[in-house]
Amino acid sequence: MAPAGQEEECVSGAQVIAEALKVQNIEYMFGIVGVPVIEVAVAAQASGIKYIGMRNEQAAWRVPCSFWSWPHTCSRWNGKCKHELLVEACRLYSKFSARPSSLEDIPAVIEKAVRNSIYGRPGACYLDIPGDFVNMQVKKSSVKYIECCSAPPISMAEVAAVSRAASFIAHSRKPLLIIGKGAAYAHAENSIRKLVDQCGLPFLPTPMGKGVVPDNHPYCVAAARSRALQGADVIILLGARLNWILHFGLPPRFRSDVKIIQVDICAEELGNNVKPAAALLGDVKAVTEQLFDQLNKMSWKYPSSAEWWKELRAKMKSNEEASKALSLRKHLPMNYYQVFHHVRELLPKDCILVSEGANTMDIGRTMLPNYHPRHRLDAGTFGTMGVGLGFAVAAAMVTKDRNPEQRVVCIEGDSAFGFSGMEVETICRYHLPIVIIVVNNNGIYSGLDQDTWKEILKLGEPFVCIPPVSLLPNAHYEQIMSAFGGKGYFVQTPEELQAALKTSLAGKDVPSLINVMIDPQSDRKQQDFHWLTRSNM
Repeated sequence: MAPAGQEEECVSGAQVIAEALKVQNIEYMFGIVGVPVIEVAVAAQASGIKYIGMRNEQAAWRVPCSFWSWPHTCSRWNGKCKHELLVEACRLYSKFSARPSSLEDIPAVIEKAVRNSIYGRPGACYLDIPGDFVNMQVKKSSVKYIECCSAPPISMAEVAAVSRAASFIAHSRKPLLIIGKGAAYAHAENSIRKLVDQCGLPFLPTPMGKGVVPDNHPYCVAAARSRALQGADVIILLGARLNWILHFGLPPRFRSDVKIIQVDICAEELGNNVKPAAALLGDVKAVTEQLFDQLNKMSWKYPSSAEWWKELRAKMKSNEEASKALSLRKHLPMNYYQVFHHVRELLPKDCILVSEGANTMDIGRTMLPNYHPRHRLDAGTFGTMGVGLGFAVAAAMVTKDRNPEQRVVCIEGDSAFGFSGMEVETICRYHLPIVIIVVNNNGIYSGLDQDTWKEILKLGEPFVCIPPVSLLPNAHYEQIMSAFGGKGYFVQTPEELQAALKTSLAGKDVPSLINVMIDPQSDRKQQDFHWLTRSNM
């Protein structure tokens, strides 16, 4: 209560929102301002939260997007729409969806949203806050903030399920460990590394599981991905889902009699697409330790002389030689493999790699190694384009605060860059020294060289004659970066690429964009057209 004769202090809804987020240890807020979001952004900054204003809602909300199982709370300040419809619609796509009924309710609802976003399998939550709440005033003493939610509890799998899984592994002739992004999120790298080393298991990382065990580990079989999936008789999934990235676990990409051992934090994920021979529900790190202990008691190790290893190593050697031959080609324009070969030679081992595109992302995944966990972000489960620059901005904000020497490198196809290219202005505005590499083939999947483009235009209007997959030849995307004060480079040769990348990595205060021209018809070796159904090798 305020002293007699003195009016009690009031706070606005915007201040309540900001303070409630601050109490939950929220450090960054991404958004697009407009009435009444401006007031919330200003209040967030006043509370010590860093507000990053994006140029495109697509990039803003996809910064830690739910489609990739990342904790995230999305808020909409709603003054016009029927709020019940939005809350219910978002319930289908988020872990928690709600609308506070009063300003006093906001802290409790925010705490619940944050808690839901990180408990179990992490994901997005949605809060719908009425627009008039933002400027509404409430007595400061009537608002009770909820202390920061506790870290998620660590759950372990049933002992019987662990024993059954260990028995399947010990009796396998062709085992394969698949490491998913759930393992990376669970910080299970030390436990998994111990399991791989002690048990001699061949392993295959999924795109964002790369680096949990370094890609240069001798037991990594990524260079023989298709052969490993097709031949394995027992597959251990550590935080990986049998979605399109793993061909849904179905023939002909997998054996019809393969035994799946599934380790996942999410009960609803167990048994999707393929019924597992053993389902281990729990924290990936904790369950990996359980599996290791059980196999250790059995004194089991997969023999390095097994025929399975000989088969995998022979295929790895063959594929690596084919990639190397493409990488070392001398004629111009360059192909994807040449570009990634020269990029790989210069990238710091601890850099954060962000990648999106079709061939750019797929080939880059095989050509650009990861040595540390949680150092790769790509288009993820739904293969959605336009996420790259949002991811890069978020990663660069964290590295800027916690490890300024660490670099963020965003490698995109020219089509993918077009989705959120204006975020280059955001990058320059916040002085984020991101290095963007646009691998430019003048199109989507493939394009046309300038001479062919001109010849086709003689036949009629471009909307009639130009192939739908073609983009404007030799587009100077680097000039977008230059327009906002960053450094732009247009490169056509390996020497120009190396020089531009060296300069960009050395410039730790200025963002760069390297526009790399490649053969418009460059493709992966022996690939089907539709990239969603491709294998890595």
